[in-house]
Amino acid sequence: MSTLDILSEDERCIVGTVRDFVDKSVKPVARELDHSNTYPEALIEQMKRLGAFGLAVPEEYGGTPVSTPCYVLISEELARGWMSLAGAMGGHTVVAKLLLHFGTEEQKQRYLPKMATGEVRATMALTEPGGGSDLQALRTVARKDADGYEVDGAKTWITNARRSGLIALLCKTDPDAAPAHRGISLLLVEHGPGLTVSRDLPKLGYKGVESCELSFDGYRAPADAVLGGVEGRGFAQMMKGLETGRIQVAARALGVGRAALEDALAYARQRESFGRPIWKHQSIGNYLADMATALTAARQLTLYAAREADAGRRVDMEAGMAKLFASETALQIAVNAVRIHGGYGYSTEFDVERYFRDAPLMIVGEGTNEIQRNVITRQLIERGGLDA
Repeated sequence: MSTLDILSEDERCIVGTVRDFVDKSVKPVARELDHSNTYPEALIEQMKRLGAFGLAVPEEYGGTPVSTPCYVLISEELARGWMSLAGAMGGHTVVAKLLLHFGTEEQKQRYLPKMATGEVRATMALTEPGGGSDLQALRTVARKDADGYEVDGAKTWITNARRSGLIALLCKTDPDAAPAHRGISLLLVEHGPGLTVSRDLPKLGYKGVESCELSFDGYRAPADAVLGGVEGRGFAQMMKGLETGRIQVAARALGVGRAALEDALAYARQRESFGRPIWKHQSIGNYLADMATALTAARQLTLYAAREADAGRRVDMEAGMAKLFASETALQIAVNAVRIHGGYGYSTEFDVERYFRDAPLMIVGEGTNEIQRNVITRQLIERGGLDA
């Protein structure tokens, strides 16, 4: 049974179209774009035409919605070509789902049609310089007055910050609330006076797509900028959004792991030592067997979380498991791909060194794997066990 068999015929066609795009348009240029740290403008334009930015937007708003398992496999294909392309789509999809689930009708009408075409791309602004994974320790504050909100604070590691027309900003609208999460809201903000993208952060991998620091200094947001129109719900809304985000990060890890495995397998079949292909040497064969087994398990775990999400169930534990296992798997596969390539694995003329640089992002992005373990444990206790 093929993985694609779980999809409808239309969705299989969509995944196939993305695969062709990756093989014909992405793979031939990914290495050069990565090494020059160049924003992939032409590829993003092709992704717009393919409908990649409307995958979570209903047809009534101009989107081409797909199931979450289909979204996983599309993200995997993009990351197989170049993980940065899947990253350019990830936060955008989370914001689209936040709008769909929690936004007012006016907010949906204002943003979703333009997001579906990619005319407006969106990102999330959660992390702060001193906060890391502790989202309740926010210092960014939005103070309400007669004309709306005045926002002050700073965010960091914001993907697509310069090119996103819409930012879902997590901030405190009631700094004195107890517990703290009751004073947290999501504001839908756009670039304007008082918002500065201060710098692009230098990175080991994840090249091409910018990750930036944002500074809010007297930024003005209208009164209707609060997602859903009611203050104090932002923390719960974002926790729901992160379920999608973590499934998408797991899918990115699948793509990086798959690319590394495919390159390692091809090299092991072609490269000879001591008179035979190196895959016939047991040490190399064992690496390949373990890589393929772990990748298959990671994909099934990610698709399980995706199916549970589509069933309408809470999937913070399932998404955390998928993100944890898939990201650790991708990192190990990337390391083993370098081993199999030997000295060439350390060369920038081979793509495995890029996979080795990209893979660590998934173990720290969208909540570190240490946080994922905390989430999983807490849910095991609250649910009374794995199958309760």
